[in-house]
Amino acid sequence: MSKWNRKIWAAILVVGMTASLTACGGSKGENSNASAAGTQNETATVQDESADSNTDSTGSTTALVQDNRVLQIPDDNYRTYYELFVYSFYDSDGDGIGDLQGVLEKLDYLNDGDDTTDMDLGINGIWLMPVMPSFTYHKYDTTDYENIDPQYGTLETFQELLTACHDRGIRVILDLAMNHSSSSHPWFLQAVEYLKNLPEGTEPDSSECPYVDYYHFSREALSGYAQVNGTDWYYEARFWDGMPDLNLENEAVRREFEQIADFWLDMGVDGFRLDAVKEYVTGSTEDNVEILSWFADYVHGKDPENYLVCECWTDQNTYAKYYESGVDSMFDFAFADKSGIIANVMNGKASATSYAKNLETEQGMYAQYNPDYINAPFYTNHDMGRSAGYYAGENSEAQTKMGNALNLLMNGNVFLYYGEELGMKGSGKDENKRAPMYWSKDGNAEGMCKGPADMDDFRMKFDSLEEQQEDPDSIYNYVKQVIRVRNQNPVIARGTTAYLEQYSGEQCFAMTRSDENSSLLMLGNTSAETATVDLSGLTVGKTAAEELVLLGELYTGEETAERTGAEITLPAWSILILGEE
Repeated sequence: MSKWNRKIWAAILVVGMTASLTACGGSKGENSNASAAGTQNETATVQDESADSNTDSTGSTTALVQDNRVLQIPDDNYRTYYELFVYSFYDSDGDGIGDLQGVLEKLDYLNDGDDTTDMDLGINGIWLMPVMPSFTYHKYDTTDYENIDPQYGTLETFQELLTACHDRGIRVILDLAMNHSSSSHPWFLQAVEYLKNLPEGTEPDSSECPYVDYYHFSREALSGYAQVNGTDWYYEARFWDGMPDLNLENEAVRREFEQIADFWLDMGVDGFRLDAVKEYVTGSTEDNVEILSWFADYVHGKDPENYLVCECWTDQNTYAKYYESGVDSMFDFAFADKSGIIANVMNGKASATSYAKNLETEQGMYAQYNPDYINAPFYTNHDMGRSAGYYAGENSEAQTKMGNALNLLMNGNVFLYYGEELGMKGSGKDENKRAPMYWSKDGNAEGMCKGPADMDDFRMKFDSLEEQQEDPDSIYNYVKQVIRVRNQNPVIARGTTAYLEQYSGEQCFAMTRSDENSSLLMLGNTSAETATVDLSGLTVGKTAAEELVLLGELYTGEETAERTGAEITLPAWSILILGEE
């Protein structure tokens, strides 16, 4: 039976509850017949003609019918960002390396600028991993902070890309590695040359060479330091000897980065992703917060809407403190990676409850340092194994899909790593995590990149975009649907989460998301078994639970949700979003 026919049949069929179902409170029941790697329903395929309720007058079971809402995307810093590695995205000139022109040519894939279509992915923000000149493929060792790497293109092409993005309502932020420069940066080269020519027994003088104070030099071989070749001098380089750490407590260095910020912001860039902020002064949260406060004050002083998001890969209690600096966002590492909250829930290592409960708890944790914070959820990034590798067995595709949904349905400014919408594979060394965007299974197809030179040869787990675009049940179409639901309901990004303990359990989570304009209810079944949640007594906003309309439905199998009065039956690996009319 086709998806369309199944949906219509479900909408008109009224049946009694005939099976024993698993309760979200934890009691056991029968397994669902839903296929874990099956299908998800198209958005709003059927409208409820009664428009009053999804339950008939007798209280019998009926299928839920989705309210078809238009996109509602306020122009603020609560968005859906796409982390894009230019090197591996799309090659416009045939040299095997992705470039800015390639990104420009693929903008319609990300967002075609027409809210009446559903052919694009639906993102409205792009984080460009480093695009400034560098001698490495990853380009985190910057040699010139006010230019574009020749492998990627020119400043003119970048400006063209920026304009095209803005015309589509896409904001663009640049990766800015302030913690360290390249060892080939002119600042470092001049400092080293000065030290090599310094007479024995003479101390460095910044009036003779200001760049000796741009870095941390020492005559001692300290931990985290590398030796300057041919001398008895050492310099701090926490990541690699090709990345000397900058001295961000030096006022001259700060003036340099204010000028760099001016250069890009005046061009029209919408903000920055700040790399490795906990290493600005290694081991000192207090000093790092002060440095970020300086930069945030400067960037926001130019325009309060300029956006700053920071990488601080540490425990949640520590990176929460960085909000005191006034930066907009900190990446929410607690939910990310193979050992994060999302993966643990999807693998059954943690209860469904822990997802919603932690969403509620972290709000107070962050707000105590900055009430205006904007959370930055993400699931994977360029330093982590891709999420398709977190799951194995017959449910792995369903888990891959729903894991992405749990990320994209968090509040705040959410980030999606390129290729996650296809279930791309990649783990182990960094090069594997930055593999070519999987446009086609034909590596010689137009636009395909070669990827980093040291990347292992491995096969993807799921199909390429060519196949997934044509398959309504693909990971790609599922992720696209999640983003569309997010874009239809602004409260998902901007609202406050309240965890509903009474209606949650091992298998299911229940929570509300509310702002001053609206409230909605999110229900999720994170297990391979069908589950029922009884919402008796629950009011969302001013509406009783049984009167809520369906705003979004995300399925990974053949079964759809049903309602009997205040009871809702959720298929395996499914999410429902209900709200007021």
